[in-house]
Amino acid sequence: MEPLNADFHLCSTLYRRFLIFAIWLCSFQQVVSQEVVLKPKPSVPDKFMLSDPPAGLFDPIEISPAVIPRNPYPVEPLSPMYPSFPSTYEPVLTGKCPVNFSSISDIVDKTASDCSAPLAALVGKVICCPQVNSLMHIFQATYSSESDTLVLHQAAANDCFSDVMSILASRGANNTIPTLCSVKPSNLTGGSCPVKDITSFEKTVNTSKLLDACSTVDPLKECCRPVCQPAIMEAALRISLGGASMLEISNLPGGGTAVNVVNDCKGVVYAWLSRKLSPEAANTAFRILSGCKVNKVCPLTFEEPSSVIKACHDAASPSPSCCASLNTYIAAIQKQMLITNRQAINCATLFGSMLQKGGVMTNVYELCDVDLKDFSLQAYGQQGCLLRSLPADIVLDNVTGVSFTCDLSDNIAAPWPSSSSLSSLSLCAPEMSLPALPIPQTSRSSGSYGIEVRTSIPLLYLVSSLLF
Repeated sequence: MEPLNADFHLCSTLYRRFLIFAIWLCSFQQVVSQEVVLKPKPSVPDKFMLSDPPAGLFDPIEISPAVIPRNPYPVEPLSPMYPSFPSTYEPVLTGKCPVNFSSISDIVDKTASDCSAPLAALVGKVICCPQVNSLMHIFQATYSSESDTLVLHQAAANDCFSDVMSILASRGANNTIPTLCSVKPSNLTGGSCPVKDITSFEKTVNTSKLLDACSTVDPLKECCRPVCQPAIMEAALRISLGGASMLEISNLPGGGTAVNVVNDCKGVVYAWLSRKLSPEAANTAFRILSGCKVNKVCPLTFEEPSSVIKACHDAASPSPSCCASLNTYIAAIQKQMLITNRQAINCATLFGSMLQKGGVMTNVYELCDVDLKDFSLQAYGQQGCLLRSLPADIVLDNVTGVSFTCDLSDNIAAPWPSSSSLSSLSLCAPEMSLPALPIPQTSRSSGSYGIEVRTSIPLLYLVSSLLF
């Protein structure tokens, strides 16, 4: 009987433990869930959002919905890496251009990124076209590197020009470069220039003087105290006139020759320089020379500001109607393109002179708080991006995607012209500083205009209205 009692005792013990466990488990079914409202801290956002950039920097610029899918959360910025890079593909070439493009691959890549679609029209006159023209000169020298000629025959120019444009497009460049930058196959042929071979060129031109002047171009002094530019012009004039001296050239009516012949000969001079310099050195020099030309003019188109003149004609103190009309007018020109800080000075002076000629003698820029950056492309409708006067490039990298560098994030007042005449405008400061800009009344940075304030802005966020 002892074994039977022991077994019975063990079973009853296990049964009691199981019963206690079952009762304990069932007690959880009586628990009622209670809703707990999360009260976020004031300093913590209730949803994930990109933080605002530090004070003084520009926000990202929006992009057209035609380029990427529409953002389902329009109040939230898209990731700067979506999409990151323009699409690329293998180009279809003519097979008739005997050039090893790998020798200038870096310059081709730089040109493709500087003319990235669909943004080329917005940076064309400042970034894209100067780089395209530099590529044309360097390519011309690369083609003729194994011969005594400095130019291409027309048939070869047609084929090679087609291949260059195809390669650029395949690497993400805009396919309207020929129209946008006014380049064509004949730019590679030397046109009407009478000297197109190296032997005649070097017999006619003081090549040592030319190379000394242009092998290293000073980016701070060249635009105001030019060294390379007059050397190129002298060489172009000499070969256009068959080696005439500078005294003979100065005595000839109209500068000694037609402008188009001199321009064609300047292309030949650029080709000769490209043969003597490395592609990188030539590209740097040519971009600096282009920058001097770019910064001399305002590229914006100004319609007749009759509405602004009417509203601001008698303004002597801040006037809501005057400032509203002025801001509306400027908001329209802001959509045209990105411009440099020096171009902004030109544009502000040009527009101010138009207002003065219409009878607006009060400095309405000061009355209405118009800044230099108000004349360039805007980010979020409140901050303009001015490019540096020095040559700039669009950059493709794994961090920012497609980006460029903005300058002058402080509020530098737009200069009001001293008169309606533009003849006295000079952008060359005595100390040859670059850029020569008005000193800001209040600056959010630690320095004045002599210190660059730069920020990299993704090109992925362009305001949609700018692309239509």
